[in-house]
Amino acid sequence: MNVLALRKRSLAALVLASLVGVVAFGWPFFADPASTLSSHSGDAPYLFVVLLPLIVAVVLAELTEGGMDAKSVALLGVLAAVGAALRVLSPATIGFEPAFFLLLLAGRVFGAGFGFALGALIILSSSLVMGGVGPWMPFQMFGLGWVGLMAGLLPPATGWPERWMLAGYAAVTGFAYGALLNLWFWPFASYLAPGLAYEPGASVWTNVVHYGAFYVTTSLAWDTTRAVLNGVLVLLAGRPILAVLRRAARRAAFEAPVRFSP
Repeated sequence: MNVLALRKRSLAALVLASLVGVVAFGWPFFADPASTLSSHSGDAPYLFVVLLPLIVAVVLAELTEGGMDAKSVALLGVLAAVGAALRVLSPATIGFEPAFFLLLLAGRVFGAGFGFALGALIILSSSLVMGGVGPWMPFQMFGLGWVGLMAGLLPPATGWPERWMLAGYAAVTGFAYGALLNLWFWPFASYLAPGLAYEPGASVWTNVVHYGAFYVTTSLAWDTTRAVLNGVLVLLAGRPILAVLRRAARRAAFEAPVRFSP
């Protein structure tokens, strides 16, 4: 089911925005050592901090343009509020972020476009509630939006195969989200030791090795907790939550044609 249908224009906006997002996260590995971008490694993250919120806003506007009725808006609002409430628990629980659990299952049931919008709105609403608005927020919105997007693109399955697939996806994204989000500040973290820090002008492989060492020494344990606990939570509680979400989708009849009688 696609509660937010990806029409041609919204799909094009999402693809273009994702390409910009890939550049925003990955430019330290893409930039040629002799390029101007490498010589401005201290400025580039700030450029993307300004650019990404505008891009996310455009994508959300395109996704919702003419494609959301009152039921879809209500569903998105309720799940974003629940996700924000769940995310409040994460700072005190060594990396466990139960909002991932809700996002994965909602993206699976309601589709890729809904998953992207829900992931971005969970970050936005929880940051406003927790006072966590900062330059990291647009990167988090992209990261969690991609997690929800890909959940909606997973192949068809039912029963235990579906839950094992979602549990595996939860484990993979638990690591991938942490590795991705660290990239936004890593290039200008000047306090790092030489073997861990971004090195402007060095080869791509050198910076890959430096980032790998940085990730293992700073985030791996935290992300392992998130990956394992979210995977286990999907296996233990995925079945009833998927059933509830699918029952809500059937009762809301999102795909039923709307007819007006005189």
